[in-house]
Parts: sequence; structure tokens; C-alpha cells
Amino acid sequence: MRGLISSSSKSKSSKSLLSYSIAIQFPPLHSPSDSSQSSVKNLYSSSCFRNSTSTEPLSRNRNGFFSSGYSRNPAKIADFGGNGCGFWRAQGLVAGARSFSGEPVSRESLNYDVVIVGAGPAGLSAAIRLKQLCREKDVDLSVCVVEKGAEVGAHILSGNVFEPRALNELLPNWKQEEAPIHVPVSSDKFWLLSKTRAFPCPSPFNNRGNYVISLSQLVRWLGLKAEELGVEIYPGFAASEILYDTTDKVIGIATNDMGVAKDGSKKDNFQPGVELKGRVTLFAEGCRGSLSEEVIRKFNLREQGQGQHQTYALGIKEVWEVSADKHQAGSVLHTLGWPLDSRTYGGSFLYHMKDRQVAVGFVVALNYHNPFLNPYEEFQRFKHHPAISPLLEGGTVLEYGARTLNEGGYQSIPYPVFPGGAIIGCSAGFLNVPKIKGSHTAMKSGMLAAESVFRTLHEGSPLEAFWDSLKSSWIWKELHSARNYRPAFEYGFFPGLALSALEHYILKGRSPWTLKHGRPDHEATAEAQLFRPIDYPKPDGVISFDVPTSLYRFSLSFRSNTNHDHDQPAHLRLRDPKIPELVNVPVYAGPESRYCPARVYEYVADESGHLKLQINAQNCLHCKACDIKDPKQNIKWTVPEGGGGPAYTIM
Repeated sequence: MRGLISSSSKSKSSKSLLSYSIAIQFPPLHSPSDSSQSSVKNLYSSSCFRNSTSTEPLSRNRNGFFSSGYSRNPAKIADFGGNGCGFWRAQGLVAGARSFSGEPVSRESLNYDVVIVGAGPAGLSAAIRLKQLCREKDVDLSVCVVEKGAEVGAHILSGNVFEPRALNELLPNWKQEEAPIHVPVSSDKFWLLSKTRAFPCPSPFNNRGNYVISLSQLVRWLGLKAEELGVEIYPGFAASEILYDTTDKVIGIATNDMGVAKDGSKKDNFQPGVELKGRVTLFAEGCRGSLSEEVIRKFNLREQGQGQHQTYALGIKEVWEVSADKHQAGSVLHTLGWPLDSRTYGGSFLYHMKDRQVAVGFVVALNYHNPFLNPYEEFQRFKHHPAISPLLEGGTVLEYGARTLNEGGYQSIPYPVFPGGAIIGCSAGFLNVPKIKGSHTAMKSGMLAAESVFRTLHEGSPLEAFWDSLKSSWIWKELHSARNYRPAFEYGFFPGLALSALEHYILKGRSPWTLKHGRPDHEATAEAQLFRPIDYPKPDGVISFDVPTSLYRFSLSFRSNTNHDHDQPAHLRLRDPKIPELVNVPVYAGPESRYCPARVYEYVADESGHLKLQINAQNCLHCKACDIKDPKQNIKWTVPEGGGGPAYTIM
């Protein structure tokens, strides 16, 4: 039995996702020195355009990245020109025109057998595995991947010490096929830090056979492999809505409207969203995916699974270029302890990549209590530790970014199947906390889901078999054995170390008990009156930096490459606009101004001296910390226009 919808028989509509023409704009970051930076930014933005009337077929841009609208079917995009940077350029830039309409806008629809939301490790692994099975069984199933980043890999941020177990299964010849995996781990160290000293400890990570990589580059390569198999990939389009039929079965997603002004009016480049309908829909949005969270709530998937709430951490990362005499390719270092207090879980990593690059990162669990704690400032302070700063002195920061990660592990895995589809990867939460790795488990979950989806569409078997295959896989065994490490630190830093050592060295994951997580992260925030404000040192501009410098540096390159059109509806929404003034400031001292690593949230005094929350949405790194940590869950993170956000290249 062949797929009902083949790639050659999809919608015959005259337009598709690729018919969008978007005027690229680089709005100023919220920074005191914006005016002095505008000319540099305009030069940068213009340097990546190519002639919008070019008839050259769209494909990967000059850096080998996928551009927005990249597709297997060039006929769909023959009438449109790409700028080579992952955006579409309007044929003519017309400023300022607005039109309001109360009439509903009809959306065009494209039909596929499988729609996958998110071109990360899980989503692309699922797409590749589906197409591999199609070739093996001579079945034609159409597979579409939609990605909100401007390019495949643009929103991917991870450590990353990569365990190739899942990749070995998916693409056994990855070495011969030139995967960007070149630096094997050469040393593996673990330090406990005090304020002035580093105490070497036995390393519990066992990274032998693993590689130091850029996950964003690996994902780009996976995108190439998926495209070669016939997967259609649409970067630059944000899935903003789940489509349901009359029985509440998921039948696909819709992308958000493009060209809508901040006031809700339609700009001249307005294009309605597109419906992507699938017989099966897989959500692979990554940690705290907005649509994934919707289906988890709607279908009570958390309760049907392991039952406990998810818990999170915020990871902040810089990629440095250091001098050759300090660089040791493959060197891996993890630390615990200073500068965090004994009640706050977190640590750091330093991974020596290729080309004199070093990934420097800091992770803070979001169940911290002190509302004055600022994860970004803790990271800047960490870099001045006497055991860390010598490596960075004389170096240069190449990129900066931040992302939340799941830390709930085994206890927090939701039931992954819902009517019409499944959630995979970090949308479900398969991170192995003691390993500090989740890419291999995300990929494997995508592969297992693909095999179940294929059997559902080709043989008629129930999709619920995915849950059974997940529980019988090495993912389940790995996460079960690691289940008690993270909740052990609910008892404090040193009790957590002792319990973790017991689990790792003696019980080896076979303990007869399963520890529970504490309160959800937003409930863990204590009242400000119980703490003193933290006086963080001023950045020196050499090793430590303020937030505007991290988002943007004064040269022809950006550290985060973050970009949003400022004239669009806010994608960060307050459920109750009064809560910041009535609750967050008087009770918690405005914690959103500190837990956000991009200065999106600022309290500004009005004419009468009252503090008002100002949201600088254009700075957003899509880390999702605000959606998780706000004490009253008053902030709702939604997708902005497709193509907005960071544009990581070596993260």
C-alpha cells in the first residue's frame, strides 16, 4: 500500500509556503548605544542580499546553509528570489502602508502524509528514518519539516559533547559522508570550585568515544541528508497553531501570518499563514515548545506518562577563539560549585572545539529560590575564576546564546502519543542530566517515532506502539538508571553530591527508589524580603560583558545574530498586564529583569516614578526562560514571525 499523498500529488494551489516575499529588516537591539550601531548593522544586513530578481534556482546559500523556503521542488519557488541569508526579500520595499480588515483571511492548504514541526536533531532524524523506510519498502510517503529559524540550525544551541550512538544507527557511514564531527574527546576533567581554587574530582561522565562538536552545524548536515532522501524542508516559517478536526484529532499545523504590524494592521507585504495538513503530525520543537506544551495540556499527556512536572535549567553559552598555545582540541572540563550558592544547582562546561574555538557555558537550574539571582551575571562572574580566566585572556568571543533545557528526566516523560501524532525529542524531554546530553536520545526518539508512524500509515497499526517501543529502547534504560541524580540536589548541594556518588559508583542506577522533584520552577522563587540584593561586579569588557555587548558587538558580526522585525505583534504576552506592578515588583523585586539573558524585560519609571514593565521583544533569544520561571506564570511565549530570533552558526 502506497501513501495516499505523494510528493508529486500534493496541493495544486498556485501558491505555497515559498510564495512569501518578506522585506528583511534589522531593528535596533534595545541598547543605550543603538544610534551609533545602526550604520554598522545596515552595512551588515545589506552585505548578504543577492539580486532579488535572480533566476538562479534556490538552494543552500554560500555557507552551505539552508535558506528560507529551500525545497526539493524548485517549481514552487521559481517566481521568487532569495537573499541568500535565509530570508525572502520583497520585490519592492514600500514603507508604512497599513490596512485593517475585520474579514477572516482564507489560508491555503498543503497536504502531506507526515508533518514535522522543528528541524532539530529529533525532527530531522524522524524525517530521515521515514524516508529510509520508504526506500526499503518501496512506499511513497510525503514528509514535510517546518522550522521557525531562518535557516536549519539557526536556533540550535547545545554544549555539545556528542555521543554518536543514535547517529551510528541512523547513518552508519557518517564519517565517510563528511559529517561535521571531527574532534574526539581527548581529556575529561571535573572540578569542584571554591571562590579561589579548583579541586580536581573523579570525572563521572565517561566521554570516551564521544566528540566535541557544534550541534547547529551537525543539524545543517542532517538537513542535507534529509533533503537528499526527498524530505521537504521549510525554514523561516513558524508553526503557530495546531489544527484539529471535529473530533479533536490533530490534523496538522498552521504558520502564522506574515506582514502584520504591531498595531494589528496588515502591512503591504502581508501574507496569510499556510495550513500544513498531515495524516500524522510530529512535534519536535525542542525544550518547552509552545505547540508541544499545548498538546501535553490538552490531552493530559504528563499524567498519562510518568506523572511528574518537568523541571528546567537555563544554559548560557559563548564560543571563544583562544590563542593556539592554550587550545587543546578535544579537552573537556565540567565544574560544580562557585559562584552558585549551596542551594542552587548548576555548573559550567568548557569544550575545546576545532580551529582554536572553545565553548564556554554555564547552566543554572531554574528552581533557584533567590529572586535576585541573575544567571547571566553568574556566568560573567564565573569566567573570572583564577582557574578559568587564563584560558580566555587574549581571546575573542565569536558567538553568544542561551537556551533552556529539560532536567526532569525519567520522572517527567509524558505519554508521547495523542490523536493524530506524537511529541519527540526535547519537546518530550529525554535529556540525560548526569551525562549532560540529550541529542542522542532526541535523535533515537525521532527514529522510533518514525518507525511507528511508518507502520501506522503503511500497515494500519496503532501509533500508540511508539510508547511501547520507547519503553523497550536504550533511551528508557539510560534515563531510568539516571533518574535520581537531579532530584538528589533538592536536599542541597553536598547531600546531592553524596547521593549522586552513591547512585553512580555503588548502586549504578539500580537503586530500589525513585526520588521526586520538588516544586515546579516558578513556585520555587521565594519572596525578595528573604534575601539581600546581589552586588555583581561590573564587566571588564575583556572577559566579562554586559548584555547588549553579548547580543551585539561593535564590528561587522553579531554575537547572537538575533533579529526580529520590531513592527510586529509582540510574541511575548502578559496574561494579566497588572501582575508585574502588583505582584512581581513588590513581592519578587521584578525577577524577569534578571532571569532573562537578553534584557528583554526591563522596569522603567514613568513620569510619576512608578515602575512599568517594558518588553524589548526584539532582543529575544527564544530561550523560553520567561515562560518557565515567571512566578505567576503570567508570561506566555509564542512564536514571532518566521525567520526571527537568533541565527547561530557554530553553537
